[in-house]
Amino acid sequence: HVQLVESGGGSVQAGGSLRLSCVASGNTANTNCMGWFRQAPGKEREGIARITAGGGSPAYADSVKGRFTISQDDVKNVLQMNNLKPEDAAMYYCALRTGGCLPTMMMTDYNYWGQGTQVTVS
Repeated sequence: HVQLVESGGGSVQAGGSLRLSCVASGNTANTNCMGWFRQAPGKEREGIARITAGGGSPAYADSVKGRFTISQDDVKNVLQMNNLKPEDAAMYYCALRTGGCLPTMMMTDYNYWGQGTQVTVS
């Protein structure tokens, strides 16, 4: 079993930055892809960034491209979020996929999830 714990959420003004972290523990030997998703009230959960377990091939949703950066270091995954906008406000979730990263970022492709961390942008 795998546990994912996110941290780093909070409140920030538009234009500000936040750094989200996700630490994986447990049986992480089969980790091949890490992703970040977000879900705003009344909206579906959307994939916004993913990276291979080795820290390669990062990919981003168009909505965050150029503003967010995902990185992977051993068991810690980081999502650096810059130039935040009010529309970025959501609950952010870290996710782990035991298979290789796919071009699309869909919830159903990921095997394990964190509890989420709230991001508020005013």
